[in-house]
Amino acid sequence: MVSEQITSVEQLREVVGEPVRRAVVKQRDRLDETDRAFIARSPFQMIATSDAAGRVDVSPKGDPAGSVHVLDDRTLAIPDRPGNRRVDGFTNILENPHVGLIFLVPRRHDTLRVNGTARLVLDPPYAGEMRHRGHVPRIVLEVAVEEVFTHCAKAFLRSDLWKPEAWPDDDLPSIAEMAARTTDDMTLPKMEAYYSEENTRSIMYGTTPP
Repeated sequence: MVSEQITSVEQLREVVGEPVRRAVVKQRDRLDETDRAFIARSPFQMIATSDAAGRVDVSPKGDPAGSVHVLDDRTLAIPDRPGNRRVDGFTNILENPHVGLIFLVPRRHDTLRVNGTARLVLDPPYAGEMRHRGHVPRIVLEVAVEEVFTHCAKAFLRSDLWKPEAWPDDDLPSIAEMAARTTDDMTLPKMEAYYSEENTRSIMYGTTPP
């Protein structure tokens, strides 16, 4: 049996129907006080970018709650922290500035979504306000807000993301074992030590790994 492919908006709407009014009117073009409060309490965000050809990347960003600054009701600032230097999202932004963000707050089932355009700012005057554990970001991602809206709880409720008793057993290979599939520059024991939580925590705001 060959599956039918959906190829038009009209065909899609025939299947899913039209959105309810509140799902449409909730979209705004600037941040309000409730949005600011949500962002201030979010220690984890996901940033979607794409290059000029449309190839998409989604990068997780984590820092203590309050690290993302709201510069004004249409501008966010996200500090860059030490990483593996791939900077896939940043190189995408240099080709295509359009970004999408999702802000998460632990135990909250709803999320805040922000779409806009981004730019990379070097040594902005407010970078010192983003200092954490001695690290002052040299690069800050500034996002000009174009769309902002809350997203309902269904995905989190379906997945039981915040319910430890519903979590599956973690019988997956370790990150070191997965990394070993594609590189042989370390023995597995050394790789396990490198990827250990203790070592990762020690370099999060300090020396960038080679």
